[in-house]
Amino acid sequence: MSTAILAEDETLLRDALRESLAQAWPELAIVAECEDGASALEAIAEQRPDVAFLDIRMPGLNGLEVAAAAAEASPGTRVVFTTAYDQYAIDAFERGAVDYLLKPISPERLATTVQRLKARGAASASDAETLASLLRELAVDRGQAAPPLTWITASHGRETRLVMVDDVAYFRADSKYTLAMTAEGELLLRTPIRELAGRLDPNLFKQIHRSTIVNLKAVASIVRDDTGKGTLRLRQRPETLVVSQPFMALFRHM
Repeated sequence: MSTAILAEDETLLRDALRESLAQAWPELAIVAECEDGASALEAIAEQRPDVAFLDIRMPGLNGLEVAAAAAEASPGTRVVFTTAYDQYAIDAFERGAVDYLLKPISPERLATTVQRLKARGAASASDAETLASLLRELAVDRGQAAPPLTWITASHGRETRLVMVDDVAYFRADSKYTLAMTAEGELLLRTPIRELAGRLDPNLFKQIHRSTIVNLKAVASIVRDDTGKGTLRLRQRPETLVVSQPFMALFRHM
């Protein structure tokens, strides 16, 4: 039996894709459903599915970043991107022979993709190289819908402070809220980290697992251990941060 994960931040679209796959590929087992890129990457590393259906635009890590890291975390997983109309991306996908589904996904197009996946089997090293080249090309042209955050309001006891985002060393999930860790101490944001992730500059802030986002400017060094995990030492904070193995691919150039 083949396995897959679904990564789509819109519940209705994720439900629709699951139901369509049940019709087009009854023997496919959905082993995880994810609402953001960090959760998707962790699910791919843990489950090592045959196929990952990745929405390109997700909070935090986008589908392109997840695919790039997943090539190391689970080399045999085939990636199918789901996207709203984006002619630049679609042209690139077609040149690279990468599977994609255009939203809204038609039963006929999904059936074609399923037949391709069944015929091709597991991803190969050459597939990973083709995907890596394609992702580099797409990354050059991709931007955010809105400018990234430059400042936030956060609570410290009864006091509300205005904090520049660059001054935050890292963000950490705390139940339904988020903690912002600065050189001076800990502040509380009444915004879930999943929502915050989509509003930060992706060139400066990187997720190291689903509950922590680090400011690259605050990183002094990174060390990889024998298990594939990494440890970050910070410039103005005494603690170190662990980077889970699937996310280490995001730090390969550091």
